[in-house]
Amino acid sequence: MSKEHNRYFESNKKLWNERTSVHVKSDFYNNEEFISGRNSLNEIELSELGDVKGRSILHLQCHFGQDTLSFARMGAKATGVDFSDEAISNAMDLNEKLGLDAEFINCNVYDLKNHLDKKFDIIFTSYGVIGWLPDLDLWANLISHFLKPGGVFYIVEFHPLVWMFDDNFERIEYPYFNTEKPIEISSTTTYASSTEKLSGVTEYSWNHGISETTNALIDAGLKVEFIHEFPFSPYNIFPDMYSGADGYWRMKKFGDKLPLVFSIKAVKP
Repeated sequence: MSKEHNRYFESNKKLWNERTSVHVKSDFYNNEEFISGRNSLNEIELSELGDVKGRSILHLQCHFGQDTLSFARMGAKATGVDFSDEAISNAMDLNEKLGLDAEFINCNVYDLKNHLDKKFDIIFTSYGVIGWLPDLDLWANLISHFLKPGGVFYIVEFHPLVWMFDDNFERIEYPYFNTEKPIEISSTTTYASSTEKLSGVTEYSWNHGISETTNALIDAGLKVEFIHEFPFSPYNIFPDMYSGADGYWRMKKFGDKLPLVFSIKAVKP
């Protein structure tokens, strides 16, 4: 990564440290209910990933650890990674409070080889993750490096089409394809709270089309087993959404016309 990329990462880290302090006490994450036993994972990833009991899992960009700890509760040996020291501190506190044996590493995903020397049965990442990464080829090669032969990589993520729109989903404002320069936005809000205001740290992000993400994994030597696209979200984070009979959220103006989420499962031969 270049010095310019490091500047982007530092700004994003400040943003996520600030967001974490809001998220851990938000109704969106509902830490109290999670501590009482709620599994934070959604039916999409639970059904597509399958049984994880007894398996080792590396969770990339784990935020403050709820999903990592949910895997640990399900019997997996879970390791979470995130570049936000505030997030990892809270994850470690949760792990201790719950009496679980998950491990947490505070580093940029791109620096993970300097902090970890293990191979895993499963590598997992989800919902709002790859947009913070400029280089998916490097990301995919790291995934291949840390997977055991026969190991599974699984991602469930917001669809790149949704990041093309302005905040109100009224017009196309951003590119579908990755660009050399990142998208710059001054962040004063967070998806987890409609009332808490942030200081306005600049966030830097990169959109990645489905083909870019898929081909990065293929080029890294992984065999893609499926790519799924869904016209709904497990989370009420986009404008004017309604909850369907299936419990998922859709946008009123689009219904089932717009993909909101995709998933990919790949295996290391």
